[in-house]
Amino acid sequence: MVLAYNQFVRSDAYETEFMTENCDRFAIALADGMGGHNAGEVASEDTLVNLKFFISDLPMGLNPDEFHLMINEWLKSINQIINSKGTEDESLREMGTTLVGVLYYNRRYYWINCGDSRLYRLRQGHLTQLTIDHSLINPHSAKQHCSIVTNCIGAGCKTSYIDFYDMTEDIQPDDAYLLCSDGLNDMISDEAIEGLMNKQSSANALCEAAIAEGGFDNVSTCIFHIYPSN
Repeated sequence: MVLAYNQFVRSDAYETEFMTENCDRFAIALADGMGGHNAGEVASEDTLVNLKFFISDLPMGLNPDEFHLMINEWLKSINQIINSKGTEDESLREMGTTLVGVLYYNRRYYWINCGDSRLYRLRQGHLTQLTIDHSLINPHSAKQHCSIVTNCIGAGCKTSYIDFYDMTEDIQPDDAYLLCSDGLNDMISDEAIEGLMNKQSSANALCEAAIAEGGFDNVSTCIFHIYPSN
């Protein structure tokens, strides 16, 4: 599931443009749920809804260190919420979700990551993975691409952590950023992703490329571009 500028998207496509001069905060985030039946969907949706309200309710004027502290406190809170639901409802037992996102607040950009969903940057035709996967390769899996998530929100994790980076000074006009679940990068290589993005392929086209390669997992993607101000 994706949260893009306050719009929730699942099993659908969404596209918009906006100017940062007209807003003081927003979130572009992707959550990839884990758990049987609909449990993963519940975990991912609850996390993104909670994140939306968290960002909306932040007081103005927090510096990067204060904002980082607030993010860590939010993670503790949402982790407890997801774990509690899994304890109270057997059908949601051990549900969890990854989370990767870009947050804009107080005229600064930050990325956050918990789990193995990824954030990439395309700059001058070259693709770079910005986040680090919180996962290990599973040597006992019959699947060619299968990893064990070592950090996430929920799923019984009591010591979840979130990577946090102030990317404001790194942003350049014409950068493109890709958020994706492991359902994309498990099926197509970074080189293939780079080639598709250089062709201005849509987020849906990336999903279709992963499915065409025999995708065995849900695929979620979000692309956003930084345009120079006039």
